[in-house]
Amino acid sequence: MYRLSNTVRDYPWGSTTAIAELIGTRATGGPEAEMWIGAHPDSPSAASHPDLEGTTPLDELVATDPVLFLGEETATRFGRLPFLAKILAAEKPLSLQVHPTLDQARAGFAAEQEAGVDRSASHRNYKDDNHKPELLFALTAFSALCGFRPAGESAALFTWLADTIDADPELPDADGSAQAVARRTATTLGQGDLRGAFTQLLSGGEDVARLVGLASAAVASGRHQVHDPGLAELETLNGFHPGDPGVLVSLMLNHLTLEPGQAIYLPAGNIHAYLRGLGVEVMASSDNVLRGGLTGKHIDLPELMDTVDFHSLGVPHLEAAENLLGQEIYRPPFDEFQLQRIALPGDALLAGDDVAVAQNGPVAIICVSGDLLLDSPRGNLELARGQSAFIPAAEAPVVAKRLGQGPAVAFAVTTGSTR
Repeated sequence: MYRLSNTVRDYPWGSTTAIAELIGTRATGGPEAEMWIGAHPDSPSAASHPDLEGTTPLDELVATDPVLFLGEETATRFGRLPFLAKILAAEKPLSLQVHPTLDQARAGFAAEQEAGVDRSASHRNYKDDNHKPELLFALTAFSALCGFRPAGESAALFTWLADTIDADPELPDADGSAQAVARRTATTLGQGDLRGAFTQLLSGGEDVARLVGLASAAVASGRHQVHDPGLAELETLNGFHPGDPGVLVSLMLNHLTLEPGQAIYLPAGNIHAYLRGLGVEVMASSDNVLRGGLTGKHIDLPELMDTVDFHSLGVPHLEAAENLLGQEIYRPPFDEFQLQRIALPGDALLAGDDVAVAQNGPVAIICVSGDLLLDSPRGNLELARGQSAFIPAAEAPVVAKRLGQGPAVAFAVTTGSTR
């Protein structure tokens, strides 16, 4: 087993305190958005072992003997560590975004490589050739936008906006252009045309920006009461991204708040945005993101339109499948990963004091509370709060045991169940 040290990315939307408080480190004073735990070449974890000098990037370590580290099935099928785990801490909304299918990622990456687009270029769409299905497990209350709500619900909101602007003299729309956008969008949605409404908003220019401002003002005034989570969030989103068409697109999406311990999964094409909260995020090992609003970054509208799934979908909640010891295993419909929550009670008399780590090949594990011991036939490794490890496929079985008197909690990621 290898101890890991991990990169924390300082994206501007990150919390200044949440990750540090979770893992017991000193806050930097700046945003700490994502801790990456894995072998993605952009920020691979650094692996160390008592028998080795120094540290080695995890992607390089795995490449020295893929079968040993990944197992023959995972090495043959994926050729790399197929998952990437993150601790994600959002203090401000992330961009509206969508992830491509595997075929789209391969084709898009190859095309940009052939065209000579620098991988660090701001207008590049595909940073690698992999898809990026995701799972999010909430550690705190976690708010997000996720997939399209029924078109009729969205149509009613845009009708309300148009009627409100028309009736309120304190919401000036001299030439009626903003009201026209609202009515046109409501009509398009009333026809069930999510794609059309989405396109109208993202390509509407100044008229859409004006509607964003008027809509935010209508909500902020408190004169017009309508109870909808989309409108309740609108003023906040406009405060971070004034005039951004993504603020209005958010009215077309499901709004949800996960309670601690709840999880969702996001397949390719599901347009979403995390708004606020702390969670464990797991995904296929990729950094491919196509943005659709709430951002100052590059938006490639044609590529985005080819990627978004324009169907009204319910929120894709993911329930845990519990093993005999009551440990939670979350199995999304993706082959690259599953997530195990390991809870070791503080009372040695309680059942489940030792827990088998679920292993379908390689494992990445992080301890977020208390102290635990990883016990394997090849040796043991102690993990304190905030510490993480990589378990090669060849090192099995591994059992997690509580150290000391208090409880311990860890999250372990392995590949999806073998077929």
